[in-house]
Amino acid sequence: MKRLLKLALAGAWLCPVIGFFASCSEEADCSMVVRPMMNGRIYTLDADGYVQNDTLDSLTVTAWGTDSILINREAEVRELTLPLRYTADSTVLVFRYAQDVKDTVLIRHTNTPYFLSMDCGYQMRQSLVSVSYTRHLLDSIHITQNEAGSYGQENIRLFY
Repeated sequence: MKRLLKLALAGAWLCPVIGFFASCSEEADCSMVVRPMMNGRIYTLDADGYVQNDTLDSLTVTAWGTDSILINREAEVRELTLPLRYTADSTVLVFRYAQDVKDTVLIRHTNTPYFLSMDCGYQMRQSLVSVSYTRHLLDSIHITQNEAGSYGQENIRLFY
């Protein structure tokens, strides 16, 4: 009988301990899943035609048709990290360099939703299709990596 009582007490103590270690976490870590962004770097061509890193003295980037300011008067810009729209297949950005000098960039992309988990819901994969732009100060834009991501890989090269 003593043996049965010890076994029952050990089981009563071990069940919650085993259940604690074997159970799923109450909170999902959705913070690891960040929004994919389009990343770009600033370049120029030197006199020999070689690609060189460049810097813009001042840049403000806004989303066209909204009051959203994505980059606000940033100085010495070498890299850009910009969001793409989830609700449309194109994103229009306005690059302002000075009071009256600006370029408009139209990025066409595909949005593909995919299920991540019950706790985190859906995520959006965005892939760049094409880029068109005005040429006031901007010389050209080249897509280097189509898939917008959260790891900082270069998607576009902006040549000035």
